[in-house]
Amino acid sequence: MTAVDRRTFLASSAASVAGLSARSYARAADSPNGKVALAIIGIGSTVPGSVGGRGRQLIPPFAGFKDVDIPYLCDVDDSFFPFGQKLLAERQRPEARIEKDFRRVLEAKTVDAVVVAMPDHWHALATIWACQAGKHVYCEKPASHNLIEGRRMVEAARKYNRVVQLGTQSRSSPSLARAAELVRSGKLGKIPAARAWIGGSRPDIGKAPDAAVPAGVDYNLWLGPAPERAFSTNRFHYRWHWMWDYGTGELGNNGIHALDRLRWILGLDAPTRIVAAGGKFFYDDDQETPDTMTVTYQFPMCSVTWDHRVWSKGTGPVAEVYGEHGTLVLGRDGWRVEKGIEASDKGDPKGQGTEDSIHQRNFIDCIKNSSGSTVRRPNADIEEGHKSTRLCHLGNIAFRTGRAVRFDARTETCIDDAEANRLLGRSYREPFGVPKTV
Repeated sequence: MTAVDRRTFLASSAASVAGLSARSYARAADSPNGKVALAIIGIGSTVPGSVGGRGRQLIPPFAGFKDVDIPYLCDVDDSFFPFGQKLLAERQRPEARIEKDFRRVLEAKTVDAVVVAMPDHWHALATIWACQAGKHVYCEKPASHNLIEGRRMVEAARKYNRVVQLGTQSRSSPSLARAAELVRSGKLGKIPAARAWIGGSRPDIGKAPDAAVPAGVDYNLWLGPAPERAFSTNRFHYRWHWMWDYGTGELGNNGIHALDRLRWILGLDAPTRIVAAGGKFFYDDDQETPDTMTVTYQFPMCSVTWDHRVWSKGTGPVAEVYGEHGTLVLGRDGWRVEKGIEASDKGDPKGQGTEDSIHQRNFIDCIKNSSGSTVRRPNADIEEGHKSTRLCHLGNIAFRTGRAVRFDARTETCIDDAEANRLLGRSYREPFGVPKTV
C-alpha cells in the first residue's frame, strides 16, 4: 500500500471539508432513515486472556444500532481483521472493507465518523486529521499523549464543528448522575477531600529483546508520531501502555476514569499544585512507568488523591468523597453514602456493557441532531475529556520531575518550571507532527 503524504492529505481534506460536512449532515442528520457510517480505527489484540483491544469491545455496541453502518475496519496488524469481521458477522452485519492506513479512511466521503481506538500516542493526530476531514470522532481514553495535544484536539473540534466524544463512559451513567446531584444538593456539606484508587494483578511483562517486525504489521505507521525505535513485543500490543513514548502509564490507563468521575461529581476544573511519589517498586521488567504511585491534586477548595498499586490483589472501591455530613463511596457496582445522611438510593447496579451502549448511543444521537455550525455536545465532550486527561499528564509530570508542580490553568503551563513545561509536549517524527495550528 502506498503511503499517503500528509501534506497532500491535509490539502485535499481542507479543500473538501466544507462540502463533505454538508453531505455528512444531510445524510446522517437530516434524512429520517439516514444511517451514520462509522469506521473503526484500531481493532486490538485477539490473544486469549489478553486485556488489550478496546476497538474489539466497541464494535459490538456500535454494530447493535440500527442507524449505524460500519463500512470500514482499520488496523496496522493484518492478523486482527478476521476477528473484527467475525464480530460484525455475529451481529448480521455485512463484511467491512479493510484498510491498514487510516488516512485512506479519512479520504472516504461516505464515512461520517471514526472510532479512534489506537495507542495513546496516536489519539491527538488521528482526531485532528479526522476533524479536518469532516469526520466526527469517538476517541478512546485518555484523550491525548500529552497536555498540549489535548488542547489541539479541543481546538480542532471547535474549528471544524465536529462532535468529539471521549470514551469515559461513566459520563453517561444515570447512576453517577444521581450521585452528582446528591453532592450538588449540599446534603454532604463541605467536601474538603476525595480520593480514588485501583489495585489489580497486572502481570510482570518480563524483559524482551528487540526483534523483527511481525509479518503483516505496518510498524512505521504504528510508530507514527513517536520516535524511531526497533520493534519489541514489550513495546507493542497493549504493553505500549507502560512506555513513555507511547502511553501514559496506569494513571492515564485507568486513573482517567476515576479522576473524570470526581471532576464531574465535584464540579472541579484545574488543580493549582500537584505532588507525586512512587516508582517501580514491585516488578523487575521492561515497564518504564511506575507500578506504585500516589498523586495529590490541590484544588482551590479541596484536595484529590489518586493511588495505584498494579501488583496488589483486588481492586476495591473506585473512589470516596469525604463530606462533613457523610462519605460517598463510588464502587464498581454503584454508590452508597456511609457515616452520615440517610440515603436509600445506593445507585443502579451497572456494568461496562450498559454504560458503553448508552455512551455510544449519545455519540450517535449528537451526530444526528447536529446541523451545520450547530453541534450538539456529547456527554463526554472533548473539552471535559481534555481537562480530566490533563490531571493524568500533570500527575505524571510531577512524578517524572520529582517535585511539586504549580499549574496555571489560564495558560496551561507549569509555573517557573522549564523541565515540567518541556514535558507538556513532545517532538515528532515527520510526517506525523501534531500541528501547532489546527
